[in-house]
Amino acid sequence: MNCFSCGEDVHPKRWQLGYRVCLACGEVMARAVKHTQLPLNKSNYVYVSPNDTETPKQLNPKRSEL
Repeated sequence: MNCFSCGEDVHPKRWQLGYRVCLACGEVMARAVKHTQLPLNKSNYVYVSPNDTETPKQLNPKRSEL
């Protein structure tokens, strides 16, 4: 039961839960994921990646067409 990323031992209970990386590698991977949360009027939230520039434009009903 070795970490797929660094090769260190993964705790057996963590392995049983389906995690195949150690805590240190899991922390690094979790911090690498970035997203932005956009609220919708009278609705829920939409999560978009920082590279997605079109979705926020489409969600704004008051934007002006140029």
